[in-house]
Amino acid sequence: MPRTALLVSGALLAALLPLSAVSGAARAADAADDPAPVPVDRFEGEVPFAAQPADGIFTWGGDADDPPALHLADRADAPEGAKVLTGSYDISGYGGFTHDFAAGGPAHDWSAHRGIRFWWEGRNNGRKIAFEIKDGGANGEASELWTTSFTDDFTGWKRIEIPFTDFAYRTDYQPVGGIDHVLGLTRMWGYAVTLPAGTKGDFAMDDVELYGRADQSLRAAVTTDAPVRPVRAGGTVRVKVTLATTGDRPVDDPVTVTYATEGGTATAGRDYTPAEGTLTFPAGTASGATRTIEVPTRESKAAAAAKTIPLKLAVTGAKAPAETPQIVIDAHGLPYLNAELPVRKRVADLLSRMSLQEKAGQMTQAERGAVGGGGDIATYALGSLLSGGGSTPTPNTPGAWARMIDGFQLRTRANRLQIPLIYGVDAVHGHNNLSGATIMPHNIGIGASRDPRLAYATGSVTAAEVRATGIPWDFAPCLCVSRDERWGRSYESFGEDPALVQSMETMIQGLQGRADGRDLSRNDKVLATAKHFAGDGGTAYGSSTTGTYTIDQGVTTVTRQQLEDIHLAPYKTAVRRGIGSVMPSYSSLDIAGDGKGAVKMHARGDMINGVLKGRMGFGGFVISDWNAIDQLPGDYPAHVRTAVNAGVDMMMVPYGYKDFGATLVGEVKAGRISEKRIDDAVSRILTQKFRLGLFEHPYADTSGAAAIGSPAHRAVARQAAAESQVLLKNSGGLLPLKKSQKVYVAGSNADDLGNQTGGWTLTWQGASGTHTRGTTILQGMREAGGNVTYSKDASAPTGGYDVGVVVVGETPYAEGVGDVGNGHSLRLSAADQAAVDKVCAAMKCAVLIVSGRPQLVGDRLGKIDALVASWLPGTEGEGVADVLYGARPFTGQLPVTWPKSESQLPINVGDPSYDPQFPYGWGLTTLTDVPRGGTATLRALGAAATVAERRGDDRAGRALVAEARLLVQQQAGERMTQAVAKPFADAGHLLLTGRYGKAVEKLTEAYRAA
Repeated sequence: MPRTALLVSGALLAALLPLSAVSGAARAADAADDPAPVPVDRFEGEVPFAAQPADGIFTWGGDADDPPALHLADRADAPEGAKVLTGSYDISGYGGFTHDFAAGGPAHDWSAHRGIRFWWEGRNNGRKIAFEIKDGGANGEASELWTTSFTDDFTGWKRIEIPFTDFAYRTDYQPVGGIDHVLGLTRMWGYAVTLPAGTKGDFAMDDVELYGRADQSLRAAVTTDAPVRPVRAGGTVRVKVTLATTGDRPVDDPVTVTYATEGGTATAGRDYTPAEGTLTFPAGTASGATRTIEVPTRESKAAAAAKTIPLKLAVTGAKAPAETPQIVIDAHGLPYLNAELPVRKRVADLLSRMSLQEKAGQMTQAERGAVGGGGDIATYALGSLLSGGGSTPTPNTPGAWARMIDGFQLRTRANRLQIPLIYGVDAVHGHNNLSGATIMPHNIGIGASRDPRLAYATGSVTAAEVRATGIPWDFAPCLCVSRDERWGRSYESFGEDPALVQSMETMIQGLQGRADGRDLSRNDKVLATAKHFAGDGGTAYGSSTTGTYTIDQGVTTVTRQQLEDIHLAPYKTAVRRGIGSVMPSYSSLDIAGDGKGAVKMHARGDMINGVLKGRMGFGGFVISDWNAIDQLPGDYPAHVRTAVNAGVDMMMVPYGYKDFGATLVGEVKAGRISEKRIDDAVSRILTQKFRLGLFEHPYADTSGAAAIGSPAHRAVARQAAAESQVLLKNSGGLLPLKKSQKVYVAGSNADDLGNQTGGWTLTWQGASGTHTRGTTILQGMREAGGNVTYSKDASAPTGGYDVGVVVVGETPYAEGVGDVGNGHSLRLSAADQAAVDKVCAAMKCAVLIVSGRPQLVGDRLGKIDALVASWLPGTEGEGVADVLYGARPFTGQLPVTWPKSESQLPINVGDPSYDPQFPYGWGLTTLTDVPRGGTATLRALGAAATVAERRGDDRAGRALVAEARLLVQQQAGERMTQAVAKPFADAGHLLLTGRYGKAVEKLTEAYRAA
């Protein structure tokens, strides 16, 4: 986050003296041995308004009207020359301007100078203006950002001088994720100004230049080996002090470090032996030289909370450490630290020792990018951090994740009770934030597999890879029941049938282990999160009020029975399976007859306290969604008390953690939130931390890191990709392909790993192209031994081929950004349509649709010989190739209804009127032993299925229904009618609810109508 810059004496002088006097004083201030100032921008027209790769000034902003309007204006009072840069702005999100040096030229070297300065015409509005410089990298838009700010609290022209030592590495955004985190100043690419948002304004600026002689402290720094050094009582801490220089050059002048143990909660002489002295690094000392400071502590048999010993350092000749290192004598002898005690007793003991502020900290979750180096973790006693989508360390490796989280965890040691953090990520289809991780198919593909054992296996692999990077908590699985495929989150759902969603909840055990929580402390298990409670998949199209979203975060309108049967049913199963946390939905719930109208789920105490925690008996904790409380009515205190009183235990307030904590404490002190409610929330959170073993092992156990992205893990993802493929049409048995066939491959998604993995892959929205390790469908076909020619747009000649495979579909999106009507549709792109038309007109063709939801292809279905719903299969394209070439059979079944037109939506199994392109549960097979028979066979299967149902023989019952289903599909062929589709879909639901005899009865009805 930006830090406030210091305005040095030149700025103060400029505010007090006439312009001529200021200019003279500025010239006199340049010492004889200082280099001459170097102009960067004079704003006389020498630098054009232009963008990369050219040298130029350009504007930018969060939306179309956020970029400021810039002009070069003639001004008689210009501090330098005749012109100044002026601008006006009205910024709702973010906006500003940049001067990027030419990307084709060499970077600039600013290392000889003390800092950068410029003239600014103040408006005395008290607003902060952020100023950034661009260091290293390939060019101005692929560099490292270093930031500071100044305050417009003056009137008229003022010279702002900013030493380079005032700039801090920007932690909330980096265009390339960071390079080396060192402000080297030898490869500079320009600067940027971020203007204030929220109200209209204007500005004037002139004469940007480099000034002064470089300070050794800019290129030399003193660091300590850690900001926090825990030690057991009686141990001796050895703090390593290191001198580091940019470019590894020796220092020209001596560097001295005077140190003393002073202050803190430990008592000198009783808890530790005081230490003080001076360390010296003589002139000529090489970078990397170290000295050591020893601080002995005293043994203590009495139980005690942790105590701190600040080690204060005064540095001359180099930059001092950013913060005072803290030695911490660990807490010891307290009951909550005793792993032999039952968890409930440990929780009760710890809770009894906590202050209200410490409890508030446990109920607070911040984003990693907001806490920078982590000092606020101790300051605000934060209980949790998260990585949002795309929020990753640099480099994005397992080791870097573990080091980052260990660094954050180390900060908790400085608090008196040393309560560890619980760190969470959205690992929704594998450890999808981690480069090189195993990426599974999205949930809609897992639902298509109809394989609970596979769901368990994918959860197990995900948990192992997540925990091996030091993360104990996963915001997954999504238990939404997707009722309208225009929803941008529909691929996060296992399907439209609550019974299907319930059957796939074996994933919870894959993530967490046994339902009683005894496996959570293992190094390959994580706390799981059921989301989004409840009804997020049922929002009505057009009901969203969030930005340009059309359906996500909208309103779900239901009767109480519909709510119970469709949207609450998966949570009953999750609670029985021991789910550790639950996340409410952004959406609103409108229950017919309750008189409340549409109420945001984060405010529905009747559902969170009443149904989830009360009737269902949920014993874990409730975590809010990202800034979700900001969508509640009223002022901020109302947001906090409404959500907490409704039963939300931990608040995800990524960048607002300070305000949340202070507001929560204030609401409790005012009596608007009870201490009993706070204690309940904190008890629930602490219970899971104890179960996860975080008090005994707060740091990352990386022993499983070697398995991340391993062949064994990728084999599970490959199986999942294969089982997720749904064969919708297969005229003439075109599939499986033969390796002897000459195959023409085309389409936008044949060779695009990013499109194949979809949203929530390395970044929140995902991206097209190759951004992680994996195999595309085209590569998988080649590795399978296929005789393949590829032409993405089908522009290559199409003659001489036996069969065409056209892989088309969607590009990545996530959440409401992907809502249909928000820049997305259910129709193929023009390029994909053209590829399908050209290839299918030239040869027999199979069309694979790589997408998060059904695509409307009915107008082309007659020209397509084979049609496959491939969903979003993840990184293992070989799994798709496996079924294309027959190494595995097609066995997937539709987890959602495939519509004929958008006007049919929403359309779902069980609807009174049901006439889809393909019904829920449809899925042809390429098994060699497809059963044969007719109505007599179906009668026999029905009788046997009824007997199996009565006996509770689920395995036999499912097998009998599966045989009947294949008979119906064989009979129906390509003649899909409403009379076939409705009973066929109903049978799929009945199968999942264990009513095997009735399922065969419905299939018999469909057979007769075929």
